[in-house]
Amino acid sequence: MGLRQPNELTGFKWLDNILECRSANGVILRIHVLTDYILRLRYATDAIFYQDFSYAIDPGFSPKKVDCTVQDDGRHIKLETGAVTCKISRLDLSVSFFDTKGRIINEDKPGFRWSHDLVTGNDIVKMSKKAITGERYFGLGDKPVEMDLRGKVFQNWGTDSYGYVKGTDPLYKNIPFYYGLHDGVGYGIFFDNSFRTHFDFGHENPGIASFWSFGGEMNYYFIAGPQLLDVARRYAALTGRPDMPAMWSLGFQQCKWSYYPEKVVRQIAAEMRKNRVPCDAIYLDIDYMDGFRCFTWDHDRFPDPKKMVDDLNDQGFKTVVIIDPGIKKDHEYEVFNEALERGFFCRRPDGPYVEGIVWPGDCYFPDFTNPKVREWWAGLYESLIGDIGVAGVWNDMNEPALFEVETKTFMEDVRHDYDGNPCSHRKAHNVYGMQMARATYEGARRYSNGRRSLVITRSGYAGLQRYSSIWTGDNCATWEHLWLANIQCQRMSISGVSFSGSDVGGFIGTPSPDLMVRWIQLAIFHPFCRVHSSQEDGDQEPWSFGETTLNLFRKAIELRYRLLPYHYTAFYQAHKYGTPILRPLVFYDQLDGETGGRDNEFMCGDHLLVASVTKPGQTELSVYLPKGEWYNYWTNQLSKGGHLVQLELTDATFPFFVRAGAVIPFYPVQQYVGELSFDVIDLHIYWVDGVCLSHIFEDDHEGYEYEGGHFRYSTFKVTGTTQSIAIEQQTEGSFDLPYQHYRLKFIGVPFEPECMVVNGTKIAMKENASEQIKVPIDFSSLALLM
Repeated sequence: MGLRQPNELTGFKWLDNILECRSANGVILRIHVLTDYILRLRYATDAIFYQDFSYAIDPGFSPKKVDCTVQDDGRHIKLETGAVTCKISRLDLSVSFFDTKGRIINEDKPGFRWSHDLVTGNDIVKMSKKAITGERYFGLGDKPVEMDLRGKVFQNWGTDSYGYVKGTDPLYKNIPFYYGLHDGVGYGIFFDNSFRTHFDFGHENPGIASFWSFGGEMNYYFIAGPQLLDVARRYAALTGRPDMPAMWSLGFQQCKWSYYPEKVVRQIAAEMRKNRVPCDAIYLDIDYMDGFRCFTWDHDRFPDPKKMVDDLNDQGFKTVVIIDPGIKKDHEYEVFNEALERGFFCRRPDGPYVEGIVWPGDCYFPDFTNPKVREWWAGLYESLIGDIGVAGVWNDMNEPALFEVETKTFMEDVRHDYDGNPCSHRKAHNVYGMQMARATYEGARRYSNGRRSLVITRSGYAGLQRYSSIWTGDNCATWEHLWLANIQCQRMSISGVSFSGSDVGGFIGTPSPDLMVRWIQLAIFHPFCRVHSSQEDGDQEPWSFGETTLNLFRKAIELRYRLLPYHYTAFYQAHKYGTPILRPLVFYDQLDGETGGRDNEFMCGDHLLVASVTKPGQTELSVYLPKGEWYNYWTNQLSKGGHLVQLELTDATFPFFVRAGAVIPFYPVQQYVGELSFDVIDLHIYWVDGVCLSHIFEDDHEGYEYEGGHFRYSTFKVTGTTQSIAIEQQTEGSFDLPYQHYRLKFIGVPFEPECMVVNGTKIAMKENASEQIKVPIDFSSLALLM
């Protein structure tokens, strides 16, 4: 590349939480202290910092005034916050980060380098850092490889990767954020650059980890831990946390390319209810439209869309429809004419509109980086959502994807508004899908009459979690893809996007009954749980594989619905604190050297440990349990952590453990969210010799009143000994629960209780009463005693 790098320091200054360092050859490094734990580093190669703008950073993020010290020791400029020491070398502006104990966290080797590309007129900017012996790397969104990224190289350039396989790169998502972990110390690096970005984690040189881009700034955020889970929360604070979903969107969802005409959609709904498979949503793929024209209906296939949507809603089914970015070039099509008249389509530098072939044929494409276009696009949902009552929108093909061109996307010289920062497609490509999802989110919220809608996107950039959920794209009906689904959903979760899932069963091809069952048994722990298949490869409805498979499928889905309050609570923690819902085991215990190399096991929320079964006919599986104690959900057998356990599997059972001390809420089985009114929910309380905290979040499950405190968040503190188990409950929020009692089931208690104490009142126990105890929801303390 002929890269240059900064030379000796000529001066520095400290002002308003920004340390600015200058080199003799004109490079300026600015270190913005955003919090004690988050530092932003920007480099200007020509002493000019251009307008500061990012789609990734949450507009609600507010830097804090940090009490820092800046010193010059003759070799380094040393910047100290309450959590991090940053040293800038006087020789070449290279940077090193240390924790409060003086341990090295991360260091440049050799650091920042750049060159000017005369072909594009952009800078090539590169950062290289020391890859410490034993250091592991995680993150980067949907990369379909092992959890640890060490020794691999990747790029971010949103690509329609139909039928991708293990190792395919790039894929649909563009999230330039990764974690490093060495010697028990974790940190994060977010390279906020929307050009095509590259990452090398010791592939070219085992001792070097690098990231670079052919355009834009070297602009990255260093996020200190030392706990990986805290890095995740801080990254979420920086790039945004998701809204609460409607609880129905955490239910099971059925999709196919395509269900049409209306008669078929109604038949699918009827079969779901007939076969007693809980389900909350049915999808309409592109064939519901008139000639694939977005925001239209084919009235031959769907003569009265509103009546159909209303009827489905009466049966407990929400309707979700697909919308693509390609607008058919048709002068009798109102959406096309309006966008054309208002200048909302993307253009080439010399004037012509970007024209590409997708499902409708020749199409033009809105520039979603233009706020006026997003406002217009949001308004188009008035009919679909406001009038007809559609409850969710599925944004596909928004990398953007084009047919019949080698690059599969726009030409790189296409122009974009970029919110008042005009640029080429080189810069806008990776954010295009995210900004489409943003416009869809804004329209859905505007017209949903105070109810939460579901938005799904195939492509997006860092921060997309503020607007949308995701699925992992056009996968295949293979065992490898079941393994990939597990990895990709974990990776998306720690990359800020917890609301993720895969096409259960595989989009391409037809799964065996065994594969279908094992996939749904995994997917009930993924926040987004949807079956989807292509029109050419047969049916994938639960009853399509025979009675035995249907029964196993139903059993898994019923467990999903029983666990909905647990999943909903985990989502509240993602919304409130930025805590990933799915977590690799290394995020549970990063000091355990075994967890960093585990791919199959993962944590779902605070207390559930799950693994997938990824081989046909598998009857045994070794599962690693981290520190603590764990109950086998199926047998209630207690095992100590820190080692592998060997499990015997049946078709109906899969690896599923509960952390000792946990309080797990269970609803009754419903055919859809809100079907039943109930006065009591079950709490399973797992004994522990020690202390454990659990939580339950409840609100009305569909509105936005929770934003004003209209919710109930209960915290349960379980304290166990060999002679007692006690529960203390504290609550916050103003929401009145629709149920009035908890039915408690104690598991693993090593003694026969003689009495129970509720809110200070002693009650004698009946024989076996500890297995089913009904108490008011407002109890503050409860104990079982010998």
